[in-house]
Amino acid sequence: MHYPEYRPRRLRQNENFRRMIRETTLTVNDFIYPLFVTFGKNVKKPIASMPGNFQLSIDHLVKEVKSARDLGIPAVILFGIPETKDEVASGALGDKGIIQQAVKAVKDAVPDILVITDLCLCEYTSHGHCGILDGHVVDNDATLQVLGETAVSQAKAGADMVAPSGMMDGQVLAVREALDESGYEHVPIMAYSAKYASCFYGPFRDAAESTPQFGDRKAYQMDPPNSDEAMREITLDVEEGADIIMVKPALPYLDIIRRAKEEFDLPLAAYNVSGEFAMIKAAANLGWIDETRAMMEALISIKRAGADMILTYFAKDAAKLIV
Repeated sequence: MHYPEYRPRRLRQNENFRRMIRETTLTVNDFIYPLFVTFGKNVKKPIASMPGNFQLSIDHLVKEVKSARDLGIPAVILFGIPETKDEVASGALGDKGIIQQAVKAVKDAVPDILVITDLCLCEYTSHGHCGILDGHVVDNDATLQVLGETAVSQAKAGADMVAPSGMMDGQVLAVREALDESGYEHVPIMAYSAKYASCFYGPFRDAAESTPQFGDRKAYQMDPPNSDEAMREITLDVEEGADIIMVKPALPYLDIIRRAKEEFDLPLAAYNVSGEFAMIKAAANLGWIDETRAMMEALISIKRAGADMILTYFAKDAAKLIV
């Protein structure tokens, strides 16, 4: 095709033409809404680095989930902030845990929304790392045992899906076996399969109060320059029983999302993380960009790259524009 016979501008000249030939469509069904829950009543604590997001007590959490459901958002993912933290993440376990109580409350009040539980220990450990320590090193296999027990406790509380995110070797297999052995073989796993050691998690660590007290997470999260390694990580999770695979973060790793979509025949999630959200919010606040257009362009780029679902703090704002 050559000019002047082919003139692409013919089909761009008004909105109806553009709508008719649009290749990528964003819908409310694409969104998973991340929320932070904490103990107490009538708590709605603003997260300074994530404008419009809050640490919510369960009463406010239920209200927020209802508002998401009313916009047509199909799922939320919950992150817990316990009252106390210790070396072995004991707050992640048991019926009295914040996530366990939150899941039960949400499922009782809003049964027609999917509740996904993040399955990592960093929110519950006093040291802020994603597993059980042996000295200053995360003990991979000791952590697997705790992850399996935590997954079962979340499923028992009513979680519709669990999402192991600690990047421990063998975590999907350990969680799958623990769930199956406890009678929760129907509970799917959304695996954080290619989770990079990214600077874009900074605001999340404020929200979840999970900044490591020493060192960093580069020994277990992925090195940003690596692409082939991501495919190996995803392959392991698929072989271990993952139902959904994930790439995190999203915007700096659109190439990884595209590769994963082409190489794996499983539903693919991408996490539009806190730093990506905060950058748009901050630039918009300074008047440098149009927040609404930047939000939608970012989300569409993630969908266009191949994501089947997007975890995003923009879920409600985007849903209001779509519905």
